[in-house]
Amino acid sequence: MTDTPAAQLQGDLRASIAQSLEAQRPLLHHLNADSSWLLQIPRPKGGRKSGNFRKFYNVLIDPWLAGGQSDVASWFSQQFHATESKVGSIEEVEQLIRRVEGGGGEEEGLRVSSEPGPSQIDVVAISHEFTDHCHKETLMQVHPDVAVFANDRAVSVIQGFKHFRTIVPIPAFQPDGDTDWRITSLPPLPDWVSITRLINPADALYYHAALMITFPSSQSQKPADSPISSPVDMPAEAIIYTPHGISASAIPDLRSLSPPIHTLALLHGLHAITLTKQKLNLGAHNGLQAQRKLQSRYWIGTHDEIKRGGGIVARFLRRKVITLQEAVEQEKQGMKEEERRQWADVGFLEVENGESVLLR
Repeated sequence: MTDTPAAQLQGDLRASIAQSLEAQRPLLHHLNADSSWLLQIPRPKGGRKSGNFRKFYNVLIDPWLAGGQSDVASWFSQQFHATESKVGSIEEVEQLIRRVEGGGGEEEGLRVSSEPGPSQIDVVAISHEFTDHCHKETLMQVHPDVAVFANDRAVSVIQGFKHFRTIVPIPAFQPDGDTDWRITSLPPLPDWVSITRLINPADALYYHAALMITFPSSQSQKPADSPISSPVDMPAEAIIYTPHGISASAIPDLRSLSPPIHTLALLHGLHAITLTKQKLNLGAHNGLQAQRKLQSRYWIGTHDEIKRGGGIVARFLRRKVITLQEAVEQEKQGMKEEERRQWADVGFLEVENGESVLLR
């Protein structure tokens, strides 16, 4: 029997699923070579129904799986994936979820019993209104009963589709107010998941913002018969997704909040992209600053696909490709010897098109 790369990936997925369920840890799947993701959060035992139930809460992030994207008009800006998405449709996302629920086997996944409902996807999260994040052709494949959480401008765009029944504006996370993240868990999210935005008030367009998906740390989950915990002793974890990058100065000290929020993964690209003098994607150096501020366990690259482009905008785009090692060495050059010795491993992971990772 030949151990093909596909078979190896399938075996890795099975192992990750088993470990995820045993340790109550999330799974993250890269659906394309750019910035579409599926986050699977293990449902706490109290959040599962008796009988047939799904083991994961499924968050689909910025799905653009096939076809082109154009902002304003094709003569102005148009792009296509340079690499075909490994997960090429919403139906394939549904199949992936069923495989995970079934333990990773193709046949087993198709036989899995799931909660009644039209879709395995629980919620869609849209970071920006631009069509490489808010892609109509892909979103129209999602069942209309699935809730969509989006930034304010994207809400207006998605309402124009006249497709989804529930569209919720994502609130900004306000660290200077009540810092209990569970207050921002808006229906129809379960009370153990929240989706918020980290924004920089100085950025009028909120182009350099982030989605923060927060959920209880698996280490803080207690048996159902244990006393109710106060917010202070219920630490949480967060996935922070910032496809264009966010300034470290706009990131609050999440670990000092009550209850504290520990960043499990930062999704931030390495490539720095400019349009004339305007910074679009902030790149590796900004990612290092954000990672140091958050002290995230993982830093995962996103939105770095070099796409096939056309239109006027493509002529003026400039991309600076820099490796993480190059960025680290350049950062260290400005440090004193003591600071260099204290430099911590940034925990960078490159999750390729179609790959999955267990976030321990």
